[in-house]
Amino acid sequence: MSDPSVRRIDFGFFVRPAAETGTGVPRVEPCLGYLVEHPDGLLLVDTGMGSHPDVDAHYRPHRVALSEALRAVGAGLTDIRYVVNCHLHFDHSGGNPDLAGRPVFTQRAELQVARTVEGHTLPWLVDPPGVSYVELDGEAEVLPGVVIVPTPGHTAGHQSVVVRRSDGTVIVAGQSHDHATAFTHDVLARRAGEESVEDPLPVAPAWIDRLLEFDPARVVFAHDNAVWEP
Repeated sequence: MSDPSVRRIDFGFFVRPAAETGTGVPRVEPCLGYLVEHPDGLLLVDTGMGSHPDVDAHYRPHRVALSEALRAVGAGLTDIRYVVNCHLHFDHSGGNPDLAGRPVFTQRAELQVARTVEGHTLPWLVDPPGVSYVELDGEAEVLPGVVIVPTPGHTAGHQSVVVRRSDGTVIVAGQSHDHATAFTHDVLARRAGEESVEDPLPVAPAWIDRLLEFDPARVVFAHDNAVWEP
């Protein structure tokens, strides 16, 4: 079997308000998806930003439509065979209604929250006509060499996608962390604990151990162009 490839998809950007950045100033962030070109078919991780007047006023998004974003990497809507949303917030599932009929892999916990908790996402993105969810309860290998791993924190049902390649594993970590630097902090917190550095130490999420067991060569994120490498 040939190696799957992982290609970045540009869905535009938005402006995170100062109240949400922890720095006292607003921050412009990319909105990125990833196309996994697998021998069994194209798998798309995240589908772009949905729209609502309140969302647009709050985040001032500049969107690249799903069809346009795919066209930029030589693909089209009809080429997509599988979909994974790292979680179902509006900026990760906005193109789901355009992908009816494809299996959408999601954690059962994430889907339950999206369906029942007001404000979790834009309601019309959750169950658009023709959506076909594959509900997961934990880790699952959804294609040969492609493993979905729960990485809760940003949401209870957040998940990351592990893509094994002969030249090193790629992990699409979505919004497990806002940026690569935060991922570095958690990896080093784990290392400090292993090397018996005295407390106090920050506590990394338990699933960091599981991601690192895959020996990743690269980790990529939904809202950061930077790539983590060991």
